[in-house]
Amino acid sequence: PYVWIILAVTLSFGLIGFYDDYLKVSRRTASGFSGRFRLFLELFVAGLATYAIVAAGSKPFVTSLTVPFFKDFVIQLGPVLFVCLGIFVIVGAGNAVNLTDGLDGLAIVPVMIAASAFGVIAYLVGNKIFADYLQIHFVPGAGELAVVCGALLGSGLGFLWFNAPPAMIFMGDTGSLALGGALGSIAVAVKHEIVLAIVGG
Repeated sequence: PYVWIILAVTLSFGLIGFYDDYLKVSRRTASGFSGRFRLFLELFVAGLATYAIVAAGSKPFVTSLTVPFFKDFVIQLGPVLFVCLGIFVIVGAGNAVNLTDGLDGLAIVPVMIAASAFGVIAYLVGNKIFADYLQIHFVPGAGELAVVCGALLGSGLGFLWFNAPPAMIFMGDTGSLALGGALGSIAVAVKHEIVLAIVGG
């Protein structure tokens, strides 16, 4: 279920960004559609995704916040607070990548680094033997997200190839929102929300 949830977030955020890019191109202006409405759509999608992650996970662990380097120390947030945290992480990651792409025009390298890190994390937390050996929290089913992270990394390499001077393609809001939303939802699914702030920082 985690793979479907992350793919749904990626597609939804990509469609939001695509509509914004379409308006900018068709109107020949720097402003797309309303920022408030765009944020509302992102919050709505992130809320549904976090709720689905909670429904797919094992309770009560799924609604807790884990702290890196501490196996036995978890902060139990409960369903409502955890959904709020998930929304903040997913929307924040999506807009962080969008902002990064707007600043330097090449957000794909930080995204590839983060995807590589979370690919390893997803594989380890999804494997009970490795999780027990490394004393990290086991998240059943999260190992399949390593494949999604590998796909992000591979597509990022392809993007870099065609983005080399002279650049033939540009990411725009379509790509940056989709990639950021994917990373944020993966972080929520594998219970490493705080690590995203470290890796993405």
